[in-house]
Amino acid sequence: MRLTRRYRFSASHRLNSNELTADENARLYGKCNNPYGHGHDYVLDVSVEGRVDASGQIVGRNALDELVQQRVLGHVDYRNLNCDLPELNSQVATTQNLAFAIERMLARDWTLPARLARVRISETARNTFELETK
Repeated sequence: MRLTRRYRFSASHRLNSNELTADENARLYGKCNNPYGHGHDYVLDVSVEGRVDASGQIVGRNALDELVQQRVLGHVDYRNLNCDLPELNSQVATTQNLAFAIERMLARDWTLPARLARVRISETARNTFELETK
């Protein structure tokens, strides 16, 4: 059985690689390379899977919500992902890399009975990224 909970947060970022020249960054990332950054209203889906227990659930929704709030939302909501999220300090702050960072933030010392199964994040109506966990 799989449970997916949806969360929303707003954050800014700039796509820029220190490995590239300014011109290369501008060509590769286009308007997303704006020196002042840009923002998104992200939609984050976190999926867990496991067996249904005697309560009829695989995990308490409140417990999952609290975990996501403490480990993710409290660190990304209304933040600059390039500056405020240490998990992205050495990476380009793409939403793909953000999905990996969120998966690591959630998986660290996982305490819920259900297994973290998927992180899905949408940055726009046209750009959605899914990470199936191991």
